[in-house]
Amino acid sequence: MTLDILMKCVLSQETNCQTSSTHDLYVKATFEASKIIFHRLYNFLHHLDIIFKFSPQGHRLQEMVKILHQYTEKIIQDRKKLLKNEKKYGNTQKRKYQDFLDIILSAQAENDNNFSDTDLQSEVNTFMLAGQDTMAGGISWLLYHLALNPEHQERCREEIRGILGDGSSITWDQLGEMSYTTMCIKESLRLAPPVPSISRELSKPITFPDGRSLPAGITVVLSIWGLHHNPAIWENPKVFDPSRFSQENSDQRHPHSFLPFSAGPRNCIGQQFAMIELKVAIALILLRFRVSPDPTRPLVFLPQIVLKPKNGVYLHLKKLP
Repeated sequence: MTLDILMKCVLSQETNCQTSSTHDLYVKATFEASKIIFHRLYNFLHHLDIIFKFSPQGHRLQEMVKILHQYTEKIIQDRKKLLKNEKKYGNTQKRKYQDFLDIILSAQAENDNNFSDTDLQSEVNTFMLAGQDTMAGGISWLLYHLALNPEHQERCREEIRGILGDGSSITWDQLGEMSYTTMCIKESLRLAPPVPSISRELSKPITFPDGRSLPAGITVVLSIWGLHHNPAIWENPKVFDPSRFSQENSDQRHPHSFLPFSAGPRNCIGQQFAMIELKVAIALILLRFRVSPDPTRPLVFLPQIVLKPKNGVYLHLKKLP
């Protein structure tokens, strides 16, 4: 589902990945490239480009990247041809919305084509690889937490019904009104951050409160999971409590106490897109189904770059009248 959403919003492509085989090659290449990249991070020898390049995984990644580039190159060239013809024949029509490709093509034109087609392909593929796995996890964990906490699920459902009605149409302003649902989304992201740790290279030396220090240029790993479960910051950190994210409570915490999308100049560029996707997905699901946990399928966390359950998230969905 998340890959379908990205394909539609990024490239205006109708894929139906769950039921259609038309785009199978690109879809499979996306998943496999993502898997190889994640596994590379756990093999320290593969951190060296020269070793990874000549490894079986490195060769396989090159094959997957070639498939991804061929697919996106065709879409980019087709879109350029379409825009050129519209301009040539003076029949340019204002489209209902601009997708991600439209935006970066505009950026390319404004920069006198210094932004190459290879750059375009890299931007699109990065957006796709980074977005589909993390958002699939984010939606799964949110449904899981609401299934375990039916009182919060029902309150979200009541709020969504009051704002969206039957959900036949959703506007930007309506998403902004979903305050309690947003609090539940944030609490789920706190308990299960899609990316539980990140690494950064220090641009300058840093000294910690206990006197220890690190020099500039060193790479540090930051545990988002540890931060979000720190009892010194979050009282009863294992408890699902959306009220932590009321305006009053949020104002009392350091802004970097909650970092599901990182922060600073290298934070997640898809942060707003991700929140919109989470709101729309949970709204449409809760309007149609009541979600409950499956007690026969215990959840086992699988420590990877993207936080996943070892055997998936199993839930019961009961269609609402």
